[in-house]
Amino acid sequence: MSITTARPGRPTVVLVHGAFAESASWDGVIAGLIDAGYPAVALANPLRGVRHDADHLRAVLTGIEGPVVLVGHSYGGMVISNVPTAGTGVTALVYVGAFAPEPGESAADLAGRFPGSSLGETLATVALPGGGTDLYIRQDRYHHQFAADSTAQRAAVMAVTQRPITGAALNEPSGEPAWRSLPSWFLFGSEDLNIPVAAHRFMAERAGSRRTVELPGGSHTVAIPEAAQLVALIREAADAT
Repeated sequence: MSITTARPGRPTVVLVHGAFAESASWDGVIAGLIDAGYPAVALANPLRGVRHDADHLRAVLTGIEGPVVLVGHSYGGMVISNVPTAGTGVTALVYVGAFAPEPGESAADLAGRFPGSSLGETLATVALPGGGTDLYIRQDRYHHQFAADSTAQRAAVMAVTQRPITGAALNEPSGEPAWRSLPSWFLFGSEDLNIPVAAHRFMAERAGSRRTVELPGGSHTVAIPEAAQLVALIREAADAT
């Protein structure tokens, strides 16, 4: 049984959040998709490792009937790039302030490829019982670093509900990316402090983006205040594929 109700002419949109966020970060986008008649699933991304998280996404995709548009934010771009799509209905990839890696590249590699990321200085670490560390953005730094174009109140809630990522996940190299065989679309903000805008432009061009939307003044989470812009891009990807 499908976990969504397939609709004629409407792919299911699967939304994959990244580090320091959670599924509710897609609320505005989900509302816009539902209003437009698109079934949607907001994945609870484990944030444990690229291969682990991609396998988790693959398991969810097996429970969805019909075509799928995958949307990834931030580290979620690593996950949608690495999910095995053969045998699924995935027809398009949409990257939202997200990593689009080449084989062997990690999120940390890409964030540091161009100057401008200040994420490292905002992080707090928590040692895990089995070894390794979880990473959080300090709550007092969250608004400026992660969501400067959202209200202070919204950013404060996001800071409290953020989900951590392992240090190992940010340093795990990518496998063969899905964007080499699937069409892609990109949206990002010009004032992203996690992933420099030069990196976004570079990745979009390298992936052969069908359309790239750069939003002036947008933060790393630009799709929260600009949800309608992302919904329009997702619908374009759905219509094109």
